[in-house]
Amino acid sequence: MTIPEPADPALRSMIEQAIAAAGRAYIPYSHYPVGAALRTTSGAVFTGCNVENAAFPATICAERTALVKAVSEGQRDFDLLVVATRNGGSPCGMCRQMLYEFAPALRVVIADLNGRIHAELRLSELLPRGFGPHGLE
Repeated sequence: MTIPEPADPALRSMIEQAIAAAGRAYIPYSHYPVGAALRTTSGAVFTGCNVENAAFPATICAERTALVKAVSEGQRDFDLLVVATRNGGSPCGMCRQMLYEFAPALRVVIADLNGRIHAELRLSELLPRGFGPHGLE
């Protein structure tokens, strides 16, 4: 597989990591692998894949897997998320909401499993008028 060369080598690495994470997905029901790579503002990268369950609500998405791994390691400041799917699918609403809690301005890059970028935008564009900690004040 050849991944097109983004101008930013760090972005290329993140895309590769997201694609590799998708390869570890447990997807016996949907057969739709998703990988995510979430970067902290200090440069650490946490990856995740989707993990399905016969009790469908117990399934966890790749984006939330990466986020929970990062938060469980004490990380709470994020600047970039790369999501890789078969067809450049976007993060679901639950993932958008959980990420918004920590980084409304998060840069989100959506790619396919061949490394082609389908979209690049801010999380606040994916979740306009999002509800976060400020909404509880």
